[in-house]
Amino acid sequence: MKLTSQSIQDNQPIDGQFAFCIPNDKSHVCLGSNQSPALSWSDVPAGTRSFALICVDPDVPSVGDDVNIEGRAVAADLPRVDFYHWVLVDLPATTHTLSAGQFSSEVTPCGKAGPGAPLGARQGINDYTVWFAGDPDMRGDYYGYDGPCPPWNDQRVHRYVFTVYALDVDTLDVQGKFTGAEALSAIKNHVLDKASLTGTYTLNPALR
Repeated sequence: MKLTSQSIQDNQPIDGQFAFCIPNDKSHVCLGSNQSPALSWSDVPAGTRSFALICVDPDVPSVGDDVNIEGRAVAADLPRVDFYHWVLVDLPATTHTLSAGQFSSEVTPCGKAGPGAPLGARQGINDYTVWFAGDPDMRGDYYGYDGPCPPWNDQRVHRYVFTVYALDVDTLDVQGKFTGAEALSAIKNHVLDKASLTGTYTLNPALR
């Protein structure tokens, strides 16, 4: 399989229109357009019955003590963990293209509706659901796509890995508010092929 995008070039910076947050000189960051990117895949294997799409940032700090704190920095060598930005399953086998903004066109405070999604697919919750759990102005269930918003004081440029999976089942065995980790566990024994595309993003002015 091959995954391409008119929105994101492989191993190149992601444009701010596809980000949850963009740089701001006065407040470090402000909310972005948060559009879901355009994606297309080809060379699909025979027997494909559905697709799943996962976007994960593997560069999120494992400890948040210094995150977005004035006068501090998140060290580049700090251990990192996964943060899921998009969990999408049950895309029909006839679907090979997603258009820009089709699954998200803005930041939606207090979460997004789900799991129903365009094209008859289902969306899981992304990790902003956990990130904003303690914020009364933002907490909620965030289904579908929400783009990059790495710490503005992180000394590491973050990667955003988009992977499309060709599956041998029509419907993935996940229910309700399923997570990225749960979707990947359900996918494990049903993958016929997969393809990935990686974009990068930073809000640290020293790295831009």
